[in-house]
Amino acid sequence: MPATLCAVHAVRLSCWVALIGAVAVLNYSAYGEQGTGEEIYSYASFVNGTIFYALILGLAFLLAIDRRDLLALRAPGSIGSAVRVSVVAIALVLAWETVVTYLPIENPGDEQGLTPSRWEPAHAGAFAANVALFVVLAPFVEELLFRGVGQSLLRNAFGAVPAIVVVGIAFGAWHGLLYALLVLIPFGWALAVIRERTDSVYPGMIVHALFNAFAIAISVLG
Repeated sequence: MPATLCAVHAVRLSCWVALIGAVAVLNYSAYGEQGTGEEIYSYASFVNGTIFYALILGLAFLLAIDRRDLLALRAPGSIGSAVRVSVVAIALVLAWETVVTYLPIENPGDEQGLTPSRWEPAHAGAFAANVALFVVLAPFVEELLFRGVGQSLLRNAFGAVPAIVVVGIAFGAWHGLLYALLVLIPFGWALAVIRERTDSVYPGMIVHALFNAFAIAISVLG
């Protein structure tokens, strides 16, 4: 790679690390102030979340402004292979989540405080808006940022395996939680493996969306 291209790549990677680090610091600085689960019934949560993810999406596209290939917005080479690797990843993550629930720690699923404890039919409109935020927009943006731009940059600089490891850890830290790292980091690794095996962010987006939808459904119906 020519020296100029190497320098540009290094700048992109440095900016990506700075962005992830800044959000992680902000989230950890607010640790202990996570929601109660009622935020999902608030239109204000939807507006704030939409603004945040729109900003992050803009920055992700800016990092790949002249290198859209970094986003990995392309169809998987094989749909069958993408389905198989996604199913295996889902099974392994669910199995690990089950193991974590037996550990003598706070339930990682409750730490972030985003999932409600009951159904509130009077706030169905705000609930639907926030479900769209967490099940559609958040997975789309986070997959582009982590398994798209981030993994592409890291893979080009250090190789596939280091990229998977770092992206998973960065994904966990991004959320600003402690106990949930036991689930978020392996989940980030699983999504990174899906991206590596399929050369596309689309399968990971679907898996990510399904996990978020499952978490919300279980909390409401449970």
